[in-house]
Amino acid sequence: MHQEPLSILQQYWGYPAFRPLQEDIIRSALTGRDTLALLPTGGGKSICYQVPALCKEGICLVVSPLIALMKDQVHNLQKRGVPSAAIFSGMSSREIDIIFENACNGAYKLLYLSPERLKTDLALARIQRMNVNLLAVDEAHCISQWGYDFRPPYLQIADLRPLLPNVPVLALTATATSEVLEEIQEKLAFREKNVFRQSFVRSNLSYSVLYESKKREKLLDILRNVPGTGIVYVRSRGETKEIAKMLTDNGFSADFYHAGLTSEERNARQEAWIAGKTRIIVCTNAFGMGIDKPDVRVVVHLSLPDSLEAYFQEAGRGGRDGLKSYAVLLYESIDADSLRHHLQAAFPPMEEVRRVYQALGSYTQLAIGAGAGESFDFDLQIFCAAYQLDQAPTHAALRLIEQEGWIALSDATGTPARVLVTASREAIYDYQLRSKHGDSVIKVLLRAYPGINTQFTDISETFMAKYAKVPPDTVRQVLQKAEQENYLIYEPRKDKPQLIFTRERVAAENLTIDLAKFNFRKQRAAERVEQAIRYAETRRCRSQQLLAYFAEKDSKPCGICDVCTGRNKSEVSENIFEAYERKIRHVLTHEPLPFEEILQAFAMKRHATVAQVVDYLLDEGRLVRDEKGRLRWAI
Repeated sequence: MHQEPLSILQQYWGYPAFRPLQEDIIRSALTGRDTLALLPTGGGKSICYQVPALCKEGICLVVSPLIALMKDQVHNLQKRGVPSAAIFSGMSSREIDIIFENACNGAYKLLYLSPERLKTDLALARIQRMNVNLLAVDEAHCISQWGYDFRPPYLQIADLRPLLPNVPVLALTATATSEVLEEIQEKLAFREKNVFRQSFVRSNLSYSVLYESKKREKLLDILRNVPGTGIVYVRSRGETKEIAKMLTDNGFSADFYHAGLTSEERNARQEAWIAGKTRIIVCTNAFGMGIDKPDVRVVVHLSLPDSLEAYFQEAGRGGRDGLKSYAVLLYESIDADSLRHHLQAAFPPMEEVRRVYQALGSYTQLAIGAGAGESFDFDLQIFCAAYQLDQAPTHAALRLIEQEGWIALSDATGTPARVLVTASREAIYDYQLRSKHGDSVIKVLLRAYPGINTQFTDISETFMAKYAKVPPDTVRQVLQKAEQENYLIYEPRKDKPQLIFTRERVAAENLTIDLAKFNFRKQRAAERVEQAIRYAETRRCRSQQLLAYFAEKDSKPCGICDVCTGRNKSEVSENIFEAYERKIRHVLTHEPLPFEEILQAFAMKRHATVAQVVDYLLDEGRLVRDEKGRLRWAI
């Protein structure tokens, strides 16, 4: 079997044609070439591996670090009639074993795997038995220590290649610098370099950096002036709730979202926003991955992200429908200090790291030498309270331990209860007759969830309770009893973050940290922070700055960002503006001055231009007037 990509696209997705570069990427993979696809946020990366998976016999293995995104992709594929499954942290060994066996028997076209699962003996043995047609690596920038989101388990992906010698790799990412693109191909053992890169130009998206000390008032002003759906990114979970309340108090339809909410809360708020019932969602960076809402008109950041990759990805969620949209960063000088402070806190001293690791052993009750591959419910707040640890440095220590490959962490997965019926129809009927409430519960189970006797199926105990006319606890008891008697496998819902020991536990004093890598990552993180600050503080076309960061050096001014529109109004060239700005800043180094004294630093024939530059700097908030009318530099 070898179907044409376009016919697959039309049959399963109903799209008349591919987006730019998609078909080229797909055909490259279908010819057996290792392929790296760089497509900006919203560029349709998943189609690039899902279509070739369906074009050929066999199964596509998809490596992804994002549990929520994996589950969402599997759900959407199943709705389209594409058999698929996912294996990730928090699943029982029985469920993992069954899914792997089904994959070996050709039950799925796509199998999603978290990178931590790749090196288990079970995974390696089963993958060799599968008819794999493609190895897709999503979020491929995670393999690069030059990148902003390095994940050590990604380095193990290349170990699969000798087991799959004739299987091409398709790596995909939305944000990568030139160094990251090189390292992705090297670490995935590409047989030859092969990159498809879509331009990062977003001609309909107006980027702006507004220098504001009263950010909340400015946010209200922006949302009053830009109609339509919006996203507001903030740094902390507490701030999401606070800002959402401020917006609702001022008449906006708004809600908040962060990873600490239950899966029901997250899903309900996300769906209400996607459906247009909520206009503004206030969130941390936990929101947005995999969400394809085309009509977002404005994305506002109240805090500067710690990398341009993160900012570009989050801002890029605006205007995917091609209509005019706005990406606004509200900025003040203390934001730079705050970022630098967070950077230092993100790289804690070794004694703190060892203390946290020691506490993990006690928390999980794992013996030294045990635990490799085991997964545990993990609540950071409870953990810190139990061992008298401060949350912020503890979180930083955990992330460092994770980067060194000792553990893997995931936010609350919101995994619903899952059931697989293993007994015959006759045996199930016998159980129904013997169980007090079993008849009504099992009837609902079999009728509401067709296919539950062939694969694990998500169920809702609340839904079943309603139609069986029993309490939800009774549904759980019936299912637990049926499992004990080997009629089915019942996995209760999981709604807690997961901690996975990717290596066996060692004594805290034997915990090794590669100091050279530690210092390299710290240096790279510092460089990314400074590049983000430079973006906010440099008077150059915002789009040009972002494109240059992603190696598009020769782009033209966008004409619609805050810098371009300000320059157009003032009719001052960029070079002259920057020269005058530097001189004005120098003049105001020691004390505030009246406008007339600033003019004296320039030749008489330049005064009109100086006045234009000063007016713009005042509008932009970089210059402010004190109570005596004197000008001073704000940042």
